[in-house]
Amino acid sequence: KDWKAAIAYARSLDKIDPNRVVIWGTSFGGGHVLATAADDNRLAAVISQCPFTDGFSSSMAMNPITTLKLTGLALKDKIGSILGAKPVMVPLAAPSGHTALMNAPDAYSGYLALMLSGSNIPNYVAARFVLDIIRYYPGRKTSRIQAPVLFCVCDTDSVAPSKTTLRHASHTPNHEIKHYADGHFEIYVGEAFERVVRDQIDFLKRIVPVK
Repeated sequence: KDWKAAIAYARSLDKIDPNRVVIWGTSFGGGHVLATAADDNRLAAVISQCPFTDGFSSSMAMNPITTLKLTGLALKDKIGSILGAKPVMVPLAAPSGHTALMNAPDAYSGYLALMLSGSNIPNYVAARFVLDIIRYYPGRKTSRIQAPVLFCVCDTDSVAPSKTTLRHASHTPNHEIKHYADGHFEIYVGEAFERVVRDQIDFLKRIVPVK
């Protein structure tokens, strides 16, 4: 609903062409733009960067023990929410061996690299969110997307496995795929960031050129 509301607002603005709206998302947001585009045939283009496309695939990429711990905490939190208990919180990212939504070897250092100096963004979420993640499959909707889609795929992605992303991308009627020999967090910084931005700008120039 949030994505649809944002798009509707953009289309309502006087200086915006309602038929040239482009949506961009990365990681979990990369999955959101795919799900949104499947239900909006007026979009001009979509850019989906290292997208989360398949809850099962991402959960299988984790250590099985971590998955079991997270599931247990999620069920405890869900039941507690019904009974009025305080939320059970889990870290978004943590070092390997610690229980967190992301604890691959590159996850915690990559997460910290994205945090601005002095920022105080909470590194936790209610554990019940895990139950939503494992049931979320935005990649299954790609066959319904009519807009051109650029998939920016990290070949060594430890959070959103590239093999699954490529399978879902292949079902998209009008798609382009760009590969990057980088991890899920590397694409946001340094030369990897510069490469992906160049590719995305090139895509936009071709698909929605400035009039």
